[in-house]
Parts: sequence; structure tokens; C-alpha cells
Amino acid sequence: MTEGRTGGRRGAAAVLALGVVAALAFLPAVPDRLSTAAPDSRSTPDETGSSVTVLGDGSTSDTGPQPGQPTAVRLRPGEAPPQFVVFTFDAPTENDDHLFSRARTAATTNGAQVTFFLRGIDLLPAAKRWQYQPPQHDVGTAAVPFPTDAQVRATLQQLGRAWLDGDEIGDGFIGQFCGPKGAGDWSTADWQSEIGQGYSMVDFWKTGTGFTDLPPLPFDYQTELAGGRAPCPEGRKNLLPAEKDAGWRYDAGSPGGTQRWPSQTDGLWDFPLQRIPDASGTHEVLSTDQTPQTYLNAFDRVYHGSRAPLVIDTDLAPGRPSRLQESEATMKDLCHRDGVRCVSFRQLADWLDAQDPAVLNHLRALAPATAPDWSAVVGP
Repeated sequence: MTEGRTGGRRGAAAVLALGVVAALAFLPAVPDRLSTAAPDSRSTPDETGSSVTVLGDGSTSDTGPQPGQPTAVRLRPGEAPPQFVVFTFDAPTENDDHLFSRARTAATTNGAQVTFFLRGIDLLPAAKRWQYQPPQHDVGTAAVPFPTDAQVRATLQQLGRAWLDGDEIGDGFIGQFCGPKGAGDWSTADWQSEIGQGYSMVDFWKTGTGFTDLPPLPFDYQTELAGGRAPCPEGRKNLLPAEKDAGWRYDAGSPGGTQRWPSQTDGLWDFPLQRIPDASGTHEVLSTDQTPQTYLNAFDRVYHGSRAPLVIDTDLAPGRPSRLQESEATMKDLCHRDGVRCVSFRQLADWLDAQDPAVLNHLRALAPATAPDWSAVVGP
């Protein structure tokens, strides 16, 4: 784990440097912060007396290992795998609907740790939109609205609390561009710029927003960021090399994968949006914003079958709180069942990395509804 985090830090430094050069030259130089003798880090005690290393311009900090993280253990011979359920949430801007805080509270209440795909735009107020230079588009433009100052402040508060709850903060990218001049037309260099700017918007949100009165986030985004989900499925051919260069461990944006055990592409775990049985059980739909019955059908298929992970994605964009209500009900139902672990994508990657590769190959060969003899699949 330590080597992976170090590699990610180095890769993130290189990609972030590209983003800063391309678009955010007004920010401090990130590679200096990542050097062994970083001149802009400083240690201060927090309210418990523990040492906190404040980083960069005071936007982030190193408070030690993230709380509540499970230890990944290799399966014993003949042992059935846990039934992993991964709840993910896109667009976690804390607005008047308070959907971000509701999702975070639901996860804590039900013993789940989830993945929030933070978009860099979530921390960039509309008044400062000129700081974003999207690939192939005009400066200060995006396909989604920029938040207000109040929304950015509220999002920052929820972001720190989510990390302290044990939730993962993944990358949801910034401009959300699809279609012409969008993700499908972007080069690897374009994706590197988008990723680098995303790092900068988190690492230097105080400089970017001017909100110097707020405390730093309790984590170092350079080491915590492990993967992301692009806003649309096209463009992955050029995106994956940029993610790999950044030191990421997974990509969660490929479309329409069946409920099977994950595999890797060029060293990145592939966690696709899944196709799951609909409420009637006769057709398959994407596992995004579905009903509790649809999610239960998908759960039952693998819980009594291959035990492949189930991914449930919810868009927290404002105006449709019913989407979150459905996820809340599903979380309350599933996360308390025997053998079920409601985890983040990074925790799932940790578990997969700890397994015997031969066992993973056997698991991948199972159809979703296949209930195997586990002593034959998970052998000595």
C-alpha cells in the first residue's frame, strides 16, 4: 500500500504540473510541495493534540491515515467472497437540497463507506470561473452550472466530514463536456490538463476561491485520489493513459459491464457502470438512478450466485431528491445483511489486490447467477 501511494503521489505531481502550466499559472508550484523537503508544509497540533501537517496554501493537510479503513485479507481456501456493494455518488455539490450531506449521513447510519466523485467545478465559484481552461472550449465555460460561493463553502465542509467518515473522494472531472469537442475528441494531453486542473482546484481551493477563513481539508489529495469516473463513456482510449500517468488505481467510467468480477486494463482496475435486471427481471438496465426493487433484483442475482460486486450509482445533481431516496432505502436494506460489505471503490481495489490472481481468474469466469462450489473456486 505504501509503495502504491508513493507512486500515485509522483504520478499526480507530474500530471498536476501539466495542469498548472496549462491553465492555473497563478497557483503555487505543486512539485515543490511534493518534494522531500517541502518548504510550504508546516505542522500544527489539532484540537486533540495530534500533529497536523498543513500543505500548500493551507487548503489541505496530512492528518495521518484515513479513519475506519478495513484491512484487506486474502480469502482462505473454500471461503466464499464477501458480497461487496459499492455506492457511488456523482456531483456532490452541497446545495439547497442538501443531497451531499444526506448521502454522507445515510452512509454513516448504515455502516457503509462510499465513493463521492468530486468535480473540480464543485470547488470553483461562478465568480472565479475564469480560472478553468477546459480543453477545446472557451475559458470559464462548462457543461454544468458553476456553484455559488455559499455552495462551495458548504461543499468544503461536507467534503472534510466525508473523508473523516471513511468515505472515498474520487475524481468526477471538471467541465462535464460530452459531444463535439468533448471527451470523445480529447487527446491524452487534454485529459492530463483536465486531471491536473482538478488536482489544483482541490489542493489550492483557498487561493482559487479566496476563502481564507476556512480550515484545511483533513487529507492530502495527492495521496488519497485513487481513481475517477468521466462524465461520458467516450474517450477512454486517450483517458486511460492519463489516469495511469497520474498514478491512479482504477477507472469507473466504462459503460455497461455485466455483473462480473472486475479485471484490469493496463494496470487499472475496470469498475464499469453495470447492467442489472430491471424491476420486471426481464430486461437489463444501467445501474444508475434505479428503483430499490431493481437494485434488489441485481443484488439477489449475485448474492446467491457469483458474489460479484454490485455497483449502485446516484447522481446528486439538484432537483431530483427521489434519486437519493431510492439509494438510501437500498443502503438501509442491503448493508446490514450477513456477508455484505458496503465499501468504496478504493477499498474494493485494496481487497482485489490482496487476492490470489488465480482465484480472481476463477471468479471472473463465473456467470452472475452461478452458485459455485467455493471449495473448487477458492482452492488451496
